[in-house]
Amino acid sequence: MKIVVTVMPKPSVLDPQGAAAAEAIRHLGLQGVGRVRIGKSIEVELPDSTPEAEIHSVARELLSNPVIEDYEISK
Repeated sequence: MKIVVTVMPKPSVLDPQGAAAAEAIRHLGLQGVGRVRIGKSIEVELPDSTPEAEIHSVARELLSNPVIEDYEISK
């Protein structure tokens, strides 16, 4: 099975990369831009029999930093 782990900064964490992107979008002429958050998307191929708990463990302990990031898993 293929899973996709999306990792994003927690809402309370400053995202300077997102702020810079928002400002660049405004400079390109697109007005009304709100908050921009930049994260990462990781595709992982796993055996179909991989337990859900192990998938979350890998996402939480290896692919994200739980102090400053949230993750979401989609299949």
